[in-house]
Amino acid sequence: MSAQRRDTRVVTLRCRRARRGAAARLVLTNDRKQTQTARVSKAPAASNENVRKSMQGNKRANTKPELLVRRMLRDLGYPGYRLQWNKVPGRPDIVFPGRKLAIFVNGCFWHRCPVCNPPGVKTHTEYWEAKFRRNVERDARNQEALKHMGWTVEVIWEHELKKKALPETKDRLRQIMRATERP
Repeated sequence: MSAQRRDTRVVTLRCRRARRGAAARLVLTNDRKQTQTARVSKAPAASNENVRKSMQGNKRANTKPELLVRRMLRDLGYPGYRLQWNKVPGRPDIVFPGRKLAIFVNGCFWHRCPVCNPPGVKTHTEYWEAKFRRNVERDARNQEALKHMGWTVEVIWEHELKKKALPETKDRLRQIMRATERP
């Protein structure tokens, strides 16, 4: 194996490791020996094993709030939705392609609910504040892109799915579905 080919393989292995969060900085070298430096954000280590397991348990899809919204939609007679549909920006949690309706079910903590004003974290605050800021910016960017494409975007917050607020949320879903019906 030539030295040039070996260098390329090492760079490829470094890229794979960096995506998993193993390296804080990554140097890429191409055939022309040009070097690029890419910054890779690495999550801080968990303070203990219980925190690590708790963080790993945070799911991306099929969360309890999302399942509750899906159950309400079925109860209202609207079962024809797509889940985590990647053909539109932001992979909305629930999508009705025919109605051009995207529903995001956001957790109050991770997406920084403006009503709840969730508490900040006490350790690694710099990392987490940047992460929360990126989450909010990404949400706004994806919602704006969907609206620009002519979609109706609705966000249902986790606090809207508490027992006391369920009737209002169900009524809101009913109004949303009626407003997006095709003629």
